[in-house]
Amino acid sequence: MDLLDGITKGVSDLDLLDMLTAPDLRPAKHGIRRRDSDLDPLLLAAAAAYGPHVTRNHYAHDFFPAVGDPRAEGAYDWTKFQGETTQARRPRLKYVSRQAPRSQRLKDQGIVVDGEKENGRTREVGDPLRRSDNLPSPTPRTALDSPHVQRTTSASHAAAAESTRPAAAVEVKCMARTRVPTPHGPVFLHLYHNNRDNKEHLAIVVDPAQFEQDTPRRAPPIRSRSLDAAWSDSETEADRITRGAYVGRLSPTSQRPSVPGAHNNITTDNIPSPLIRIHSECFTGETIGSMRCDCGEQLDEAIRQISQPITLPPATSSAEGRPTTIPGRGAVVYLRQEGRGIGLLSKIRAYNLQDLGHDTVTANLMLGHGADERGYEVAAAILRDLGLGTEVGEGVRLLTNNPDKVQALEKEGIRIVERVPMVPRAWQRRQHQHEHGEDVSLKGEDASGLTMIGGGEVHGEDLDRYLRTKVLKMGHILPLGLMDESSP
Repeated sequence: MDLLDGITKGVSDLDLLDMLTAPDLRPAKHGIRRRDSDLDPLLLAAAAAYGPHVTRNHYAHDFFPAVGDPRAEGAYDWTKFQGETTQARRPRLKYVSRQAPRSQRLKDQGIVVDGEKENGRTREVGDPLRRSDNLPSPTPRTALDSPHVQRTTSASHAAAAESTRPAAAVEVKCMARTRVPTPHGPVFLHLYHNNRDNKEHLAIVVDPAQFEQDTPRRAPPIRSRSLDAAWSDSETEADRITRGAYVGRLSPTSQRPSVPGAHNNITTDNIPSPLIRIHSECFTGETIGSMRCDCGEQLDEAIRQISQPITLPPATSSAEGRPTTIPGRGAVVYLRQEGRGIGLLSKIRAYNLQDLGHDTVTANLMLGHGADERGYEVAAAILRDLGLGTEVGEGVRLLTNNPDKVQALEKEGIRIVERVPMVPRAWQRRQHQHEHGEDVSLKGEDASGLTMIGGGEVHGEDLDRYLRTKVLKMGHILPLGLMDESSP
């Protein structure tokens, strides 16, 4: 029934309308009057005539927003609503992040945004076969505006700015030391941390005379200064022994912690200087026996040569005039810089380029690396920590064929008294055959050793190409006459 018609038809309808629209005289419990008390009868009539989908809530919120705010004028009486007020609305706040984009944060930290880290060195991302920076670029001038070139240029500028910052002096600390038995005798394995990279470099110290406590020493022990130092006032003897700061042979009945700063000052004028080898990590040559290089053979040969007994000169021999020998002594500093510093990933890619006909130097350059990216600052710091090669300590005999390695260590202040050549075992066998007319292995093919190659020898066309490149392009000191004439 139409509501307007009901209003005019009878008193009963007027009573009903009055009941619906009359003010509510009952006190409100919450202090706010009911809004339906002030509704105009015309509102109900218009709502009922418009349709069931329109309610008074639609009416209040769509046409009179202030009705929803009890504190606003006209909230309970729509006749008092004056429209939008002239009071300025509070400006809508815009959310602004306080955290810069990741690329900007990395740039502020001095990290090359368009780069990836491999083996601890920053390398630009791009064409894996792009030319190295030390070669002329074939890129025309008109192509310098490409996004890739712009990103590469920005990364190069960031890397150049980083390289101009003065580098802090290299500091190393021996974190642990332990005895390791090997086929060539016992060695002391030292693990080092440093402030230059996040790698754990190692030192393999050969000095079995440290086990002989009851006999007089003829040479100073090769010990780590940082390991034997006092690390804190609260450290206990158990702490020192656990990290390897002990003397003699450690056993359940022998537990003698070392004394901080107690290093023997023994004159070594008549004793040959310790033999030292700086060796870079090579997973392929040492672990799976790759014959593309002689790294696994070199590591085993270095430990073998250092472990050989030392015959003292006549001036230091026994009173009876018999020659006296002492245990071999020296160290191998094992640096975690795979593939001459380019990392294992790039090294594997370089192997594929070598199969295509490129040598090891050209393959590195095609991948955007230098021919040799290794550094020896950490190695020099480890030698100084062991008391080797210092001005006040012993000089060293360096086992290497690389003249650049000799110059790099001397630049770091290491005193090198002699360079000892590292001749491949296959070449030694050929020389022995040439001199004695018999083809015999110097050590025997079944001899045990430290690496996958063990006491054997590396041979093959891949190795000969590798060694030839080292001699002809990298200046290594090796007699190519010992190589087979049939080698490529």
